[in-house]
Amino acid sequence: MTRDRTPFPRHLAVLFSVTCGLAVANVYYAQPLLDEIANAFAISHALAGAIITFTQVGYALGLLLVVPLGDLLDRRRLVVGQLILTSLALTAVAFASGAWMLLAAMAIVGALAVVAQVLVAYAAILAEPSQRGRAVGTVTSGIVIGILLARVVSGTLSDLWGWRSVYIVSATATLVMAALLLRVLPAAPPAPQMSYMRLIGSVFTIFSEERLLRIRAIHALLIFAAIATLLTPVVLPLTAPPFYLSHTQVGLLGLAGAAGALGANFAGAMGDRGHAQRATAVGLTVMLASWIPISLLSQSVWLLVIGVVTMDFGLQTVHVANQILIYRLRPEAQSRLAGAYMLFYSFGIGAGSIVSTLVYAWAGWGGVCAIGAAISATALAFWGLTRYSAPQTITPHGSR
Repeated sequence: MTRDRTPFPRHLAVLFSVTCGLAVANVYYAQPLLDEIANAFAISHALAGAIITFTQVGYALGLLLVVPLGDLLDRRRLVVGQLILTSLALTAVAFASGAWMLLAAMAIVGALAVVAQVLVAYAAILAEPSQRGRAVGTVTSGIVIGILLARVVSGTLSDLWGWRSVYIVSATATLVMAALLLRVLPAAPPAPQMSYMRLIGSVFTIFSEERLLRIRAIHALLIFAAIATLLTPVVLPLTAPPFYLSHTQVGLLGLAGAAGALGANFAGAMGDRGHAQRATAVGLTVMLASWIPISLLSQSVWLLVIGVVTMDFGLQTVHVANQILIYRLRPEAQSRLAGAYMLFYSFGIGAGSIVSTLVYAWAGWGGVCAIGAAISATALAFWGLTRYSAPQTITPHGSR
């Protein structure tokens, strides 16, 4: 099916960006609060990463079972429905009375946060091919800002009113956004052509048929495992001697990664000019180099700040380059491409979160940095081995 394209409106790109930021923030609120939440439910610090891991397991299920629906249903109803259910799940987190209730609610929050991926895929559909990189970069930059603001907001609200207030405020804001999007989000239902089970099965079919998708999915796993290795346990040394930082101060550290949004825009512009592979190389190299200042945390918090800035920049550069390439593969299956690709993102975050907290308990910050650097080095080596298997110019499936 073909569609007459009009330029992707700037105001709609901004709206998508804000919505994605609000949605993905729900996954990251817990990161600077791990010690406080763990103490509230008598969870050891060594296992505190399970809070993030459960959220990522839910996110993975949402990527597989919910995101592909964007190729089958009215995206406006899908997005608004997810936001309403997210508000209810966040309320459950806020009023959780036990550890297992908390973990279950966090998993549901993760499953519904994939609304961000529905919107990124939708932006790729609406944008002209020559502007797709810029559109994806703009929407993805909203995700970056949402992640960063999540740490600031959660740290500040926790210091003022306790960690539960973070989720009450988020539930309210999410419900307001659902009402707004119901009014302004364009309805664009694709013609249903298959059953739900066939739709989900086709995710695996597409993954098995598209080598470029598999390569870029492994990139996603590695780069997000690296960032999770940094951000999940960092609250533990920063709130302990000799730093004694508050949760607000730890949350402010996230603002240092604002350069990540610049990385998204850089990769988008590079991709539109046909240089997604070059952008990937730059991003992976920057991520690996970032572990040098990060490992020197004991000497100065400012060295950690420098490392966070460069790490986020490199991450978003690679992430946007990945998406630019895969969204060119099959225009009729944008949501399924997003779901398959982002499954590996979720696996990386979950693995990095639980492994990094266990390593920190065993080997301290030095051990965390060693693991993180090894992951980043593996990602760069993998790019070197597969760079000629990932073409920069893609002809849509069916005409290759």
